[in-house]
Amino acid sequence: MSIDLSNKRPHWTVGLALLLTACVGAADRPEGDQLACAALVDMTHLTITSATLRAYDEGEPSYCHVRGMSAGIRFHVQLPLTEHWNGRFLMHGDGGWDGGLNFANERVAQGYAVANSNSGHDGAAEPGASFGFNNRQSEIDFGYRAVHLTVNAAKRIAGAFYGRAPEFSYFEGCSTGGRQGLMEAQRYPYDFDGIVAEGPVNFLQAMAANNIWTFQRMYSDDFAGNLAFDTDGDGVPDSLTKLTMLAEAVLAKCDERDGFTDRVIDDPLSCDFDPRADLSAMMCPGDVDADDCFTAAQLQTIEDVYRGAYDSNGTVIYKGKSFGSESGWARWIVPHQGNNLNPWFFALYATYANYLFYESDPGVPPATLTDPTVTLDKARTPPEWAWWEFDVDDVTSGAGDVMASIFDSADPDLAPYLLESDGKLILIHGWMDAGPNPEPTLDYYNAVVESTFDGDVDEARSRARLFMAPGMGHCGGGPGPNSWDKLAPLVDWVESGIVPDHVVATHTTDGVVDNERKICAYPDQAVYVGPEGGQNDPANWIESNFACEAAR
Repeated sequence: MSIDLSNKRPHWTVGLALLLTACVGAADRPEGDQLACAALVDMTHLTITSATLRAYDEGEPSYCHVRGMSAGIRFHVQLPLTEHWNGRFLMHGDGGWDGGLNFANERVAQGYAVANSNSGHDGAAEPGASFGFNNRQSEIDFGYRAVHLTVNAAKRIAGAFYGRAPEFSYFEGCSTGGRQGLMEAQRYPYDFDGIVAEGPVNFLQAMAANNIWTFQRMYSDDFAGNLAFDTDGDGVPDSLTKLTMLAEAVLAKCDERDGFTDRVIDDPLSCDFDPRADLSAMMCPGDVDADDCFTAAQLQTIEDVYRGAYDSNGTVIYKGKSFGSESGWARWIVPHQGNNLNPWFFALYATYANYLFYESDPGVPPATLTDPTVTLDKARTPPEWAWWEFDVDDVTSGAGDVMASIFDSADPDLAPYLLESDGKLILIHGWMDAGPNPEPTLDYYNAVVESTFDGDVDEARSRARLFMAPGMGHCGGGPGPNSWDKLAPLVDWVESGIVPDHVVATHTTDGVVDNERKICAYPDQAVYVGPEGGQNDPANWIESNFACEAAR
């Protein structure tokens, strides 16, 4: 059933709906919710475009769906019916460049009132990063303004619908959502009681520069440094044998370091894989490229990807990918036939420097982005400009600093949020993330410990916890245990004081759990304490056979 309540009601219906919400009995609740939902279109000081009862599953309408606008930012709110509301508000984070309204039906089913925005632009009209072209306000909206304004509006809407304000407010997001969560903690410390920031791209400027710098190594000189091979000579690399060889070499060197063999490197920082030494037997004879070996240019690419982008003085601007993440490179950074020479990060960041890196945008991208030999039209208005013209020295010279002040949520001083507002923060990153690199998240947490807590790790852990998940990719996935409810531990911490020393994560194959273990709050790590000699038997990979201990 769908009830159209978008027509305007007289202003007195708002007060009547609130009165009914407070006074009607349980048997009359649906009618009271119906009136309260309808009345939201006439809220003063907010632009509400529609308010309708809507189902998140088959059956009767189960929540009030509200759409609105605030200073050009589109948002929506999902409000469970009164009898199902748990008294909590949740801001649902975004991914990529956003540009649309995301639903969180699973959280609505759990009783949360949930809000989300389009981050200030519509992705169909302004695809990719193009929303930022000569549009500072749109960049600011994406950087931080859209989330905060949506939170303000959504809390007012929830209060009007339920007749009382939410008791607790939370943020949950990964990737761009992780950046948004940290931005909220830094700029608007009183918006939330608790924040989950997973896989954050909070060093957005440096990360984007790192991606463009990596593309310059993969695509240039007719793919000379690329890690995919052209087996049939048609000009399109199609084989990923080199990536498989690299991944297996890393596992052979470091898989057993954590005490058991499971094709996961629990602590990549303890892995001493050296590409130049450990791949020496796999180099191409005479440096002639072939499917089952590495050329000097490809070896340099591998070293650079692990090291991360560095400027002409050798200064690293963004730490590179972790050992053990290699199987994800084909999706994220390596151009090959399977992704039409357009890996996921290339699709996201090939035009970043056109629209978002510089204070003044240098120009629009050409129609063909995968061929650096294309002649650019500099005479047109605006001129063409492409990623292969980007100079990584522009990062350290400060050419991107203005935009970094808008996009980066890298400030480690979280005292206003964690101390003054008594907020709680859970940071999460998968060690196998082949998208935004995980080590910068670890570095950020350590910087928070130093800046906010004067280096007191125990005090920091009383308010902020970091979970580095072995074998987990970006926002989930991967060969290691990678699935758990990311929000529930935060709620228990905020509302019941239950500090999350660990979470229990699972890995599932064909619907069957085949790996379960603790992921411990940093700096602790999970160690096997099960039956002696049974650490390599998957039957023993259950939570009770692992304990959290201080890193060795």
